[in-house]
Amino acid sequence: MSEEKPIVYIFRGDDREAIETQIRTFYRSLGAPDMADMNTTRLEGKTIRLNDLRAAALALPFLTERRLVILEDALKLFDGKADQDDRSQILELLDSLPPTTALVLLIPDVQKSRQRGGHWDTFWETLTPKHWLIKWADKAGGRAYIQDCALPTEREMGDWILRKAVDLGGSFKPNAAQVLAEYLGNNTQRVSQEIVKLLTYVNYERPVDDDDVRHVSIQDKQGDIFQFVDAIGARNGEEALKMLHRLLEEMPFSQVYPMIIRQFRLIMQAREIVDTGGDANEVRKILGLHPFIAKKITAQAGQFSLSMLEMIYHQLLKMDLDAKTGVMDGDIALDVFITRLAKGLDI
Repeated sequence: MSEEKPIVYIFRGDDREAIETQIRTFYRSLGAPDMADMNTTRLEGKTIRLNDLRAAALALPFLTERRLVILEDALKLFDGKADQDDRSQILELLDSLPPTTALVLLIPDVQKSRQRGGHWDTFWETLTPKHWLIKWADKAGGRAYIQDCALPTEREMGDWILRKAVDLGGSFKPNAAQVLAEYLGNNTQRVSQEIVKLLTYVNYERPVDDDDVRHVSIQDKQGDIFQFVDAIGARNGEEALKMLHRLLEEMPFSQVYPMIIRQFRLIMQAREIVDTGGDANEVRKILGLHPFIAKKITAQAGQFSLSMLEMIYHQLLKMDLDAKTGVMDGDIALDVFITRLAKGLDI
């Protein structure tokens, strides 16, 4: 008799690369690609109804052991609009799923830190131990499996790159991994793409070195990118706008944008740490930054209120969505954003 497997998998976190890697593992376990396609359903929590999920999750697999059902942004279905009766139906469905189903709930979440009793604790912002879904998983025992998929810290990215390169059949020199990490931060999906590009560049025949990274990935723009992001952090909009136009002449929005998101995410996290009595050293330890970067980030955090940072960060996320859905070109949206920020207008 085969070992009993979980039925409901809860993936919480913000490391999309780790999540997609795990999903690919599930997918390959279903057999040949055509068979896996027939037995995989992906649903969007923002748009489906509970009956849609029920129909997909209770369907029998075809010529394979299990059926894979993936629910993106799962809490959009479960939370906010569910009354007590809806919640009971949801829990009843989770309890009644057959072993022929693997239901994967993808839940975007971020880890935060707070000071308690003289030390810092790390916790999930959304799926806390008191959340109803976590309580259900605790009671469900072996039927449920929780996988934490938190982004690596900035400090951990160098080692992450070294391991990822080996997994992909190549290798990096430590200095090259560090240079790439400093350039891209902990954007693991983007970093993974760059690792493949660099390994292809050296034809998988030798380790990637730091010159390769500068030539292929950074293209001598590392200094400009960091200065540009620093200018935004310092709210020097006029300088940032000049640098933006220069950068966008040689780099697409898709490369410039992640650096801005990274900077403001770090500034917002540093602001929270400072507001609870931390300093640059605490920022360095909690966020896993190099001392020099931690010092700069902490100084930039002092130029914003937390509420202002939250507004800016949400606007940046909306900008990305608008660019992907064609609402507004990313270059134009970024230009407008920086202009308004420079003038001190509402974002």
